Amino acid sequence: MRKNRFLGEDKFARELYAEMAKFPIISPHGHVDAKMLLANENFIDSVELFIRPDHYITRMLYSQGISYEALGIPRLDGNTAKSDPREVWRLLCKHWQVFASTPSRIWLEEILFTLFEIEESLSTSNADSTYDLINTKLATSEFKPQALFKRFNIEVLATTDGTNDQLLAHQELEKVDLGGRVIPTFRPDDVSDPSRPDWADSISKLQESSGVEISSFADLLLAVKKRRLYFAKHGATATDHGVFSAATLKLSSNEKERLFLKIKGESPTATDFEAFRAVMLFEHAKMAAEDGLVMQLHPGSLRNYNKKIYETYGPDRGFDIPTATTYTKELQPLLNEVGNNPNFKMVIFTLDETAYSRELAPIAGAYPGVRLGPPWWFLDSLNGLERWRDAITETAGYYNTVGFIDDTRAFCSIPVRHDLARRFDAKYLAREVERDRLTQEQAMQLAPELAYNLSKKFFSL
Repeated sequence: MRKNRFLGEDKFARELYAEMAKFPIISPHGHVDAKMLLANENFIDSVELFIRPDHYITRMLYSQGISYEALGIPRLDGNTAKSDPREVWRLLCKHWQVFASTPSRIWLEEILFTLFEIEESLSTSNADSTYDLINTKLATSEFKPQALFKRFNIEVLATTDGTNDQLLAHQELEKVDLGGRVIPTFRPDDVSDPSRPDWADSISKLQESSGVEISSFADLLLAVKKRRLYFAKHGATATDHGVFSAATLKLSSNEKERLFLKIKGESPTATDFEAFRAVMLFEHAKMAAEDGLVMQLHPGSLRNYNKKIYETYGPDRGFDIPTATTYTKELQPLLNEVGNNPNFKMVIFTLDETAYSRELAPIAGAYPGVRLGPPWWFLDSLNGLERWRDAITETAGYYNTVGFIDDTRAFCSIPVRHDLARRFDAKYLAREVERDRLTQEQAMQLAPELAYNLSKKFFSL
């Protein structure tokens, strides 16, 4: 694989990348399991490492008629179809051509090259040899999670953790020499969305974890505040909010209490649920302005779209699909309340590219505490990054973004995702120099900002 891949023949792009590559990884938003890092057990095989946890790969294979049963995806009822991991790997290799030009293919081939020294593309002819080579290396001490953490040169890795998580794994990891830090992120979606089937149970658990008996909306806010403080005590610098809509709503204390009683009643409506979610998002922003935790907002995913897959295999398997989203009117109540507060910080992600230049760039280009997160989920690709930069830079600039965020559960993909983003940014900056929109000196000043400093500073890392 070429040393200068994705950089082209531009000598200055290579110089910019060389500067970016010097920095360790700041990963302020991800979904790696802290318990996995603490256990420090060898990965079982290439299938458990690359295929089953990766919804990009499994959904693409499913689109080609390969069942989840054939891939050995665990079922909710525990009756998982038995599958030979070698046969599952052969399935991936046989259908590798369907991933042509997708980020999944680029990421996996980068991992195979940089970690396993496999340069050839996957195919039926090398399925067994690559499977054996990968598994042989995975069994060594050099490929245990903690050794890989050091090898990846990670300075900070943020996980995503539920409202009532006691963060025991994080507390134990503080005692381990990883060469970097693992910190939690507070995600209160389970107590913020009353339409979820686990909402009542989550509220009950929140009473236990916070020590607050929740009989009113004011009690709920007090309990959430206590959990935020608990997370901050254990290293969290951010919260995470996965919402369908960015709508926010300001209500009086009496109105909030009446809404809370309706939600807890026997027949709340869909409109009640929507109002409650909007009120909670507004209240989370007020809390962010008080305690300084960065509020990460990513709306616009219609989750568990495939009912059959969701009911059989559970969340994160049911083909989440992007929807159209708007932000200007939705966020106005929130920004009128805390947008001018010097302690408020928020990062906005989107799955709707049409909002980049029309709404998000103008908002981030005006409010001191608002930044734009990089392309997320279906858009975190080389093409997606280019469309994003082209759409937002003229209005929001570079300094109203937060660098690259990997947002991944796939531990081994973290270094290659950050490396690809740095290669992209190096080439993009070099192109801006060529188009007389930046000088070489300005581009060289931006290189460490995009690679490292913007994330480190905004997330207080």
